[in-house]
Amino acid sequence: MLNVLSIRLGRIVDRARIVEARLMSEPQSGHTSTLQEETSGLWKRIRLVNWSLRLFVCAALLVCLVIVTLFLAELTRMNLSDAIAAQFICAMMLMIGGLLLFLFEFSVSTSRIRRGNV
Repeated sequence: MLNVLSIRLGRIVDRARIVEARLMSEPQSGHTSTLQEETSGLWKRIRLVNWSLRLFVCAALLVCLVIVTLFLAELTRMNLSDAIAAQFICAMMLMIGGLLLFLFEFSVSTSRIRRGNV
């Protein structure tokens, strides 16, 4: 998922650079408002993907922490089941948040394509 999001982010950033360059080179054109709208939409998508990436990275770190805690519990013979359950639930909530943001970004993208604003 991190790979998908990072590739998507790169493509959106590349498109934003192209649109912003066109906006700077054609400041008096009749397409200025369209280009500005596209730029704001692209920046919205960048923020969504960025936050989605952050949530997925945090979820992955928590899954790693769950594994470490499992090993610690076994090696020390301590009952850490409550901590493990809490960490796992937090990791899943972060993943759900990341997936929801990705879904929202995807719907923003497809709605812009339908309207003609890539």
